[in-house]
Amino acid sequence: MSSVLEHIEANRKETQRLIGLGYSELQILLQNAEKLHHEKQALLESKKTRIISGGGGRKPKLSLKEQIILTLVYLRHLTTFQLLGIQFGVSESTANDTFNYWLPLLGELLPSSLVEQVKKKNLTMK
Repeated sequence: MSSVLEHIEANRKETQRLIGLGYSELQILLQNAEKLHHEKQALLESKKTRIISGGGGRKPKLSLKEQIILTLVYLRHLTTFQLLGIQFGVSESTANDTFNYWLPLLGELLPSSLVEQVKKKNLTMK
């Protein structure tokens, strides 16, 4: 478990400051996001033609909760992916890939103002 997720579990009142959501809102978001993730993965899996059975390969370093928290931390603080990688114990590219995977999924669940704020800042930086 990442230190950020451990800190949130230990200090529930600070959740709002860290990721912009209250602890109870975070729990609901985590449940809904994991459900949406599993639905999307099942849909992708149903479209595949497999020669070799699934389940192989390296397991991800971050749990689904940690991946979602990583994305929320980025949305809240707009830090670099290098720092996010250090915080969560993954590489910069893994942090970037994780964020880019979860952003559209959370975009379906989060208020659009939060997601649009990040998009506008990214466009002005280019």
